[in-house]
Amino acid sequence: MKLNFRFIIKFLLLLLAAAAVWNYKLIGYGISQLSGQLHIIRNAVPVTEVLNNPATPDSVKEKLIYIDQVRRYAMDSLGLKNSDNYTTLFDQQGKPVMWVVTASLPYELKAFEWWFPVIGTVSYKGFFTEEKALREAEKVKEAGYETDIYSPYAWSTLGYFTDPILSNMLYRGPGRLADLIIHELTHATVYLKSSVDFNENFATFVGEEGAGRFLKHHFGEGSMEHTRFVQFLQDDEIYHQYMIRSAQRLDSLYKTFSSETSLNTKETQKQAMLIEITNGIRDLPYHQPERFQKMLDRKVQLNNTDFLAYLRYRKDQSVFRDALEKKYNGDLRAMVEDVVKKSERGEEVEF
Repeated sequence: MKLNFRFIIKFLLLLLAAAAVWNYKLIGYGISQLSGQLHIIRNAVPVTEVLNNPATPDSVKEKLIYIDQVRRYAMDSLGLKNSDNYTTLFDQQGKPVMWVVTASLPYELKAFEWWFPVIGTVSYKGFFTEEKALREAEKVKEAGYETDIYSPYAWSTLGYFTDPILSNMLYRGPGRLADLIIHELTHATVYLKSSVDFNENFATFVGEEGAGRFLKHHFGEGSMEHTRFVQFLQDDEIYHQYMIRSAQRLDSLYKTFSSETSLNTKETQKQAMLIEITNGIRDLPYHQPERFQKMLDRKVQLNNTDFLAYLRYRKDQSVFRDALEKKYNGDLRAMVEDVVKKSERGEEVEF
């Protein structure tokens, strides 16, 4: 049978055209995101150039040198992927550069999910313009979900691009800055398709554990930098555990609702519990209570997206801690390398 290559080419072009029409919104979003990311990359300056510039303040130089020390430790001691990430600096001029939309059903702790090629389904969607994020949030609201928009300190391009240092990162203290860099380098090292909760929980664990180890290595155990970070994490743990327990309370409340429960009853009981939860946040035994007061002052009102965020980033922390101590004998590098190998082989990662 003689193959008609001209027909085959025309048929393939027709399929591609049909796919483009069918996914034109996704393609448009992808082009927009690529444009935003390339803008940042093109306008990022090599760190070496910033360090050699006499006009660069010493405080900025110190932070940039510190970030390089963190990234080298992450690669050499923690087994994270060796890359050129965080070797360039993008000046965001004190302004947000990305806005992320999350959403949840109003009376069920169930996240709205978006689908993307390669990474699969995720429970958040980023934009490089606030206007587009607001439009997406409004569209999801119209579908019956409640939403939230936040601006992240950083994000990972999962190795597809060289991630730059964003200038707002430099306002962070030593512990939180090390945590952020190691968290994002973990994403660039291992990212399981359609497994947002695992990816974020694992990056959170490696980021915090790795940062603590780096601070001890760099400043010394018991140093001011290490002590402050330990207290920061202790406060976070108090707050996060409270929010996870509160999520469980909300979930239990929602399960009492039936198809016969009126919308007014649902909303009244939900808001009463949210007020109670918010008041409880203020009374927790923090080392730095003013930090959480500021957070509450900035937040207009809690909704389901807040609780899903704590589950997304923190619900498995005790599982990872137990695995590190019992399965890997405290060897964080061995833990990271094992997860990387399993993910590369397509195996399910469980602890």
